[in-house]
Amino acid sequence: MGVMEKIKAGSARAATRAKAKPDDRFLPLNAILRGDCIAEMAKLPDRSVDMIFADPPYNLQLGGDLFRPDGSQVDAVDDDWDKFDTFAAYDRFTRAWLKEARRILKDDGTIWVIGSYHNIFRVGTALQDEGFWILNDIVWRKSNPMPNFKGTRFTNAHETLIWCSKAEKAKYTFNYRTMKALNDDIQMRSDWSLPICSGGERLKGDDGHKAHPTQKPESLLYRVMLACTEPGDLVLDPFFGTGTTGAVARRLRRRWIGIEREDKYIKVAEARIEATLPLDESMMLSIPEKKATPRVAFGLLVESGLIPAGTVLTDAKRRWKATVRADAMIATADGTAASIHGLGAKLQNAPSCNGWSFWHIEGPDGLEPIDAVRQRHLAAGE
Repeated sequence: MGVMEKIKAGSARAATRAKAKPDDRFLPLNAILRGDCIAEMAKLPDRSVDMIFADPPYNLQLGGDLFRPDGSQVDAVDDDWDKFDTFAAYDRFTRAWLKEARRILKDDGTIWVIGSYHNIFRVGTALQDEGFWILNDIVWRKSNPMPNFKGTRFTNAHETLIWCSKAEKAKYTFNYRTMKALNDDIQMRSDWSLPICSGGERLKGDDGHKAHPTQKPESLLYRVMLACTEPGDLVLDPFFGTGTTGAVARRLRRRWIGIEREDKYIKVAEARIEATLPLDESMMLSIPEKKATPRVAFGLLVESGLIPAGTVLTDAKRRWKATVRADAMIATADGTAASIHGLGAKLQNAPSCNGWSFWHIEGPDGLEPIDAVRQRHLAAGE
């Protein structure tokens, strides 16, 4: 069986699996449930969710206001939903929602939990105590972190994600080759360098201030979903916030359920998801199963929307065209797909190719190499 046949077979299996969900009639698909996450999860059927992404309260325990050197106040996390009287109270809350999460997660499903040093170690213990099996801890290294204004500690430049299956021998989904393609044909590591949510992606409330203090970048959820779900799978986010999980799920043609208790976040999330367009189905095909300069993978530009899936690339002389897919592979009209380097070499019948200079994108002044996009990304410090 050829590569394209395997891709089509995999897509057919995913479609069949998406349709064969006996409990779908009891699930509030593609909807935000307003209320407490534990109470709302308790209403969902057993083993009904393919993946859970949880961004729970970090229990930051902040004391007093924080100011920048210029005297301006830092908009830190001081909302009531992040406050717990004691560590014991936080632990009880964590174990309660994880118990429900385990019940509604399918036996072949996985759960991701993100946190900072304030809470992630406590959450990790609770995950293991509940019977989850840790597959990886992922370090999200923020390429543009907020500085430590007091100058009393190291700058907090990363957060940790814990990825678990339900049991040690569980048969879970991991799209290894898709992750490798997303990383310029290099095996994806457990340290991910992605920018924090800023600029145009940072959502604002009616008052002009950021809508949520801990909004996660879409590129982070993009990578998580491509790693361990298929189109049609159901993703649950019990701490939905402003809807990053829902927006990315809709974009990648995954189904989703969000749970959120704060009306102000729900309002922003609903508008955001409504404005998100799903990728064309043809872009959802996935692969069957310089040291002095910061390295930027082509996949990062795709994840960040700088060269989004569906973009048409061409060589400088317009002899060949290829379309960017969601997994950062590029494909010709006849279905031939590879990395930017691999496809460039194949089309030229050459032993190798620098895809960054070979492939071009249409810009306001005509064609420009995709390396120009990469260089702008680096210059912006993202």
